Amino acid sequence: MTVQIGKPAPDFTAEAYHQGVIKTIHLDDYRGKWVILFFYPADFTYV
Repeated sequence: MTVQIGKPAPDFTAEAYHQGVIKTIHLDDYRGKWVILFFYPADFTYV
């Protein structure tokens, strides 16, 4: 799997924190909508 700028993102599943709950999301759930993907590795770790 190769990610490239300007190309569609590969379908994936991930855990997300939304409104106080951690839930599983699928990229396919947002088909036809504008999506911005970002992440902060280790930003929310409890150290």
